[in-house]
Amino acid sequence: MAQENTSIEKLVGQTERLGVIGSPSSTSQLAMDILGVAAGRKLVGELALFGFLQDNYYNYAIGQVTEVELRNIWHEDPTMRSLIRQRGRVDAVSERQDTHQGKMIVSAVFQKAGNGNYEPSILGTVPCTGTPIHVVTDRVLEEILQPYKNQIFYLGHVYGSKPKLPLWFKHFDKGHDGAGEAYHIGIFGKTGSGKSVLAKMVLLAYSRYPKMALLVIDPQGEFAKDIQGQPTGEFQLPLANILEQQGKKTAVLSVRNLVLDTWELFEQILYESPFFERLSIPKGDNREIACNILVEKLTKAKIKLADLYESKSFEKAWSILSDDKVQRVIYKSANARDRFVSMLEQADKAEFYKEYWTPVTELFRNNRNGARTINRALGWLLQHGKEEDSKETRPVLIIDLSREKAKGMFWNDRIQSLVIKRLLDALNTMAEYYYLQGQNLNSLVIIDEAHRLAPRDLPKDDDAARGVRAVLIDAARTTRKYGLGWLFISQTLSSLDIEIIQQMRIFFFGFGLGLGQEYQALRQLVGSSGNALNLYQLFRDPHSAFDISNRQYSFMTIGPVSPLSFAGTPLFFNAFNTVDAFLEANNFVKNS
Repeated sequence: MAQENTSIEKLVGQTERLGVIGSPSSTSQLAMDILGVAAGRKLVGELALFGFLQDNYYNYAIGQVTEVELRNIWHEDPTMRSLIRQRGRVDAVSERQDTHQGKMIVSAVFQKAGNGNYEPSILGTVPCTGTPIHVVTDRVLEEILQPYKNQIFYLGHVYGSKPKLPLWFKHFDKGHDGAGEAYHIGIFGKTGSGKSVLAKMVLLAYSRYPKMALLVIDPQGEFAKDIQGQPTGEFQLPLANILEQQGKKTAVLSVRNLVLDTWELFEQILYESPFFERLSIPKGDNREIACNILVEKLTKAKIKLADLYESKSFEKAWSILSDDKVQRVIYKSANARDRFVSMLEQADKAEFYKEYWTPVTELFRNNRNGARTINRALGWLLQHGKEEDSKETRPVLIIDLSREKAKGMFWNDRIQSLVIKRLLDALNTMAEYYYLQGQNLNSLVIIDEAHRLAPRDLPKDDDAARGVRAVLIDAARTTRKYGLGWLFISQTLSSLDIEIIQQMRIFFFGFGLGLGQEYQALRQLVGSSGNALNLYQLFRDPHSAFDISNRQYSFMTIGPVSPLSFAGTPLFFNAFNTVDAFLEANNFVKNS
């Protein structure tokens, strides 16, 4: 008979015994007869372990308790129920004849290898009844996962238990600690569920890899505030300090120093601006023609995109619009043309330049302090330290597209969508270029507010938003082979485009998806794991806690994100609710 690892045997022997394998059990779900001494403790969510022989090798199976059921066959007897109705309880059977049975889903099995380490295996048989089931401790997990200790990262504790849940976030290239391809990740949960903080923890997990580049597209500016040390909530990670410790260069580009760099984008933004509206040209074909011909004439006049903010460029644009031939192209109707000419003649040119021309053209001016074009910014991110022999650590770039940073510039949600589409187009082009050069991009893009950028349903007239969604769908389909992964953060699951969801490999589900359409969408992803969904529905709103220190940010995760989840079953954990706990668990040095 094979001999089990004496070190593991000793550690397991020191842990509390919860119960034994009962009947009926199967390889997909085990029945656990709970011992009397453990019946009074909190068991749901507990991480449990049992050892067994399989093919003459000793194995350890680890899983979570998803449900506990109380049975008392005497209390189910109709005659006894009548008696209980009168007395309330019958001392001879009440409590004394109670049996507690748990349901346990095995998520990982480890088999002892010849080198003394443990390798992944499967639960190919059901151990005999009476096999003891023990509670799992940090010491047990550390011993089993000893060869992978440098890869392990912690986001929190096992749901309903004390051990930290070991996770691993592998970089997207080949070689040591590499996954060999990119993953797409989704983090879902209602506002206040902790999803943004969890995303920042995941960012720091990937930032441990020197050859991995990280890009954050930040529509609300939350990541930018964190990296700059501005307050964003009671749980604020010292992002800048930790990234600096890891040698990661960081850059934050806001609307104020991100230079837009294509005539097509200028034409689209000018169309959205009130410039032509003040000249009596409403949105429609005539305004499109006006924007198109103005751009065409400006380029022929050798006006540079970066110089459009200058008064002489405005004077040239005004003279183009004053040209009778141009006016006849814009308007075929004499009455409409006369109205346009009248508005043009009555307009205050100085006001137009200051109020309607400058806010648009300022977005394209490249001599602003610290300004970078989109291509230059992405080139810095993706090329920096990319060479194989380079010892430089690849950087982190956060692009803050929040409205509050766009003071003095023309900015709204549609313009934000146009700029994001330009960013994504440039990113995909560079990724394809590196792929054709035989290089893995090994980069992660974090998209906040993904439900706004790629919703399932959009108005037919919102071309800007439809363009962003189309690019994101195409990226989710194609960029994995380039070594370019995406992390989507969304408040909803049901409203995010289904094609993007189908391309994701790793999911984190926080509180708030347990009702209505959200629950239906969740059930479709999780499949038939009814007990897992029942456990998910036990998540409570973090803000229902009496005080901040008692808040629980619970998550269910699916996918290859943990050495304990290779069976494909969901895992549950409570994210750290203090910064110190997170830093200590992952050996980050606290900023003094």
